[in-house]
Amino acid sequence: MARPVKLLSVGALTLDTILRVETLPVHQGKFIASDGVQIASGMATSAACAAHRLGADVSLWASAGDDAVADQLIAGIEAEGVDCSFVRRVRGARSALASILVDAHGERIIVPFYDRLAQADPEALPVADLTAFDAVLVDVRWPGAAALALNAARALGHPAILDADTASLEVLEQLLPLATHIVASEPAARIVCGQALDPETACADLASRTDAFVAVTGGAAGSWWHDRRAGCVRHVAAPRIKAVDTLAAGDVFHGAFAVGLAEAMPVEQALRFASAAAALKCLRFGGRLGAPNRAETLAMVAATWPA
Repeated sequence: MARPVKLLSVGALTLDTILRVETLPVHQGKFIASDGVQIASGMATSAACAAHRLGADVSLWASAGDDAVADQLIAGIEAEGVDCSFVRRVRGARSALASILVDAHGERIIVPFYDRLAQADPEALPVADLTAFDAVLVDVRWPGAAALALNAARALGHPAILDADTASLEVLEQLLPLATHIVASEPAARIVCGQALDPETACADLASRTDAFVAVTGGAAGSWWHDRRAGCVRHVAAPRIKAVDTLAAGDVFHGAFAVGLAEAMPVEQALRFASAAAALKCLRFGGRLGAPNRAETLAMVAATWPA
């Protein structure tokens, strides 16, 4: 492309403490970690960092406290090359925190904390309009901001992408109608469509409820997307890897998918690009720190789906 695409990522900004253990605890006690890292992260933040590594110019709109943690968070994300000038600082609020355990198979337990004061709805977008952005990606952690951004992007005819992850049914039902593209995790799809549905059926069910593009992600099982032209659900297999750390894989997927859409990739190509980026991330411990660059991702695409 003549210039890098420009993205706005909206939602979570957290200070993550990530500890690696042999097995995830099933009882109380003390457990010694074999590795650990503390980083600025969160769904929208991790997606923003991943998108930047894949070649996009990215701005983050998130909300934090007026504490020292927020200073640390902003410095960490700016060091990744993501613009943090839109990050809101709320007087008297505490910045978000998360404790995360990752086991030897890459599975994880996440315990986040969000201060309601910091997550209060914003009154307006951080800029007069979003014309400068080629696409907008939002998560479900700051619903008031997500709704404003989705509405504005959709009004401009730009991709308005919702990372539909685990949240209350109320939040999901608020945001789903506003998006042009919905990429839902299996848990989120089941919250909306019913616990007993498999991902393929949930994808079709979710697509019947909206005029948006719909995909449902299933980790190592791949992703399913609804092809409205053909009237059926299609599957994109995930690259076969041995996962070290699945933390932030979904965020990397969404960031890469947003880059693909903003670059006008055909949707199945964008899903392959996203799947490749997420798979590469899973090969590395440290959450979003494992997000790949563009050359690595394109190499994985070529190896997994030869022309």
